[in-house]
Amino acid sequence: MKVLVADKISPKGVAYLRQQPGFEVIEAYGSSPEKILELVKDVHAIAVRSETKITAAVFAAAPLLKVVGRAGVGVDNVDVDAATERGVVVMNTPAGNTISTAELTFTHILCGARPIAQAAASMKAGNWDRKTLSGIELFKKTLGVVGLGRIGGEVAKRAQAFGMRVLAFDPYLSPSRAKAMQVEVATLEELLKQSDYITVHMPLTDDTLNMIDEAAIAKCKKGVRLFNCARGGIIKESALIAALKSGHVAAAGLDVYEEEPLAKDSELRSLPNVVLTPHIAASTAEAQETVGIEVAEQIADVLNGGVIRNAVNMPSMDANAVKVLGPYIDLGAKLGTLVQQIAPQQIATLRITYWGKIVDLDVNAVTRAIQRGFLRRISGESVNFVSAPSTLERLGVRAEVVKSTDDSGYTELMRVEAVAADGSVHSAQGTLIGKGNQPRVVGINGREVEVAAEGKLLVLENVDQPGMVGTIGTILGKNGVNIADMSLSRLAPGGTAYMVVRVDQEPGDAARAEIKGHAAIKLAKFVQL
Repeated sequence: MKVLVADKISPKGVAYLRQQPGFEVIEAYGSSPEKILELVKDVHAIAVRSETKITAAVFAAAPLLKVVGRAGVGVDNVDVDAATERGVVVMNTPAGNTISTAELTFTHILCGARPIAQAAASMKAGNWDRKTLSGIELFKKTLGVVGLGRIGGEVAKRAQAFGMRVLAFDPYLSPSRAKAMQVEVATLEELLKQSDYITVHMPLTDDTLNMIDEAAIAKCKKGVRLFNCARGGIIKESALIAALKSGHVAAAGLDVYEEEPLAKDSELRSLPNVVLTPHIAASTAEAQETVGIEVAEQIADVLNGGVIRNAVNMPSMDANAVKVLGPYIDLGAKLGTLVQQIAPQQIATLRITYWGKIVDLDVNAVTRAIQRGFLRRISGESVNFVSAPSTLERLGVRAEVVKSTDDSGYTELMRVEAVAADGSVHSAQGTLIGKGNQPRVVGINGREVEVAAEGKLLVLENVDQPGMVGTIGTILGKNGVNIADMSLSRLAPGGTAYMVVRVDQEPGDAARAEIKGHAAIKLAKFVQL
């Protein structure tokens, strides 16, 4: 079996692959996209870091491909959806870079407080410029940590060791977990207003893109210092540049950028009060050796028919179990992400109930898929089927699994419920239909609906009155949104009704505003599965 090592990983990882009986290892670092398409025609596995793009075209050109292993956390350079469609496992090494990224972040924070990089450059230029190179202390200052996952938590520990007050914004973090970590929970606006230093540690999603923009920076203290070693695009670069030039932001430190590599003519390169590093958060000897060996071991396990570990699109199981449970896993992941998007940000319990034939199967993998689906838009691709339960626990969310012998009305059914602290419940249930085991959503928030569990959905609750279907269709139509499918449900005439509309395009701001502003609409959620 052929293994393509497309990006340079630890030599120990490559050596491990070469030691496997029947493996042929091809090292092709720095290959062009065209060369990659040639190389993958007969490969069974690909190992990458962040440089090589594994696109849908690559998957189409690789009929024998079974697994893509990412030596690192983010899988932005891998088309995970295309991989899943073709049954290719995508794995990462989520824990290997935690300490290295936290330490680089804190290095940037120190360089933002004391002009170390500037002083070093000045000394090498032959100067002795003590007066203009003064800084400030971290002691008794406030650090705002946006996103308190593994890396954010490690940064918080280091800040506390320096005597800093730590504010944390993470809408999914429970108060009890925050108390255990000795951080103060704040809204994003409170954090922006109170922090002397701000560091971001969230995945790049629709919700976090340009989270720190002109409006957010305007709320910050004059002289605030901003840092991003997470994902480019969380801090809007044009807004940061303007604030650095005006002095509203006193200093910044970046390891990631909206476009990488950073353009040679980027204005960031010429600003004296920003320290830039070329995406090296994971570039320590320890981290690279760890992730290189881990990804090699994981690839070998898959190709040798062993257990799948740290997959972002499949749970840990052997190949035979994947065939049986695959359709349930797909449905569960979609129900999980659906419920997360219709539920409040903070929940107390995630309850999963199974009925029918699935009760007799080992549902652990399906449960993990549901949990990861729920967390996908919260914590990004760093959450996998192994880490999902601990991530929920870290957020203070209790996980419950129920196997019911009651008659659900379906041959098999699964329900996912997000229970808030006040007892309110937001739910979705689904089943598999037809010879192809097609996943279907058959209930939302206690209402019977039926719609394909795929694509983009508008979930609407409205006053049950004539003309609502036409109204929604007209609004979507005039905004260029095509309806693919629709399901209607009501409990009694004249009460409230549910409308689930599957659409081909995401509704724009104008369409969303008009729908939400309609007097008869009580709830409107756009959901991406």
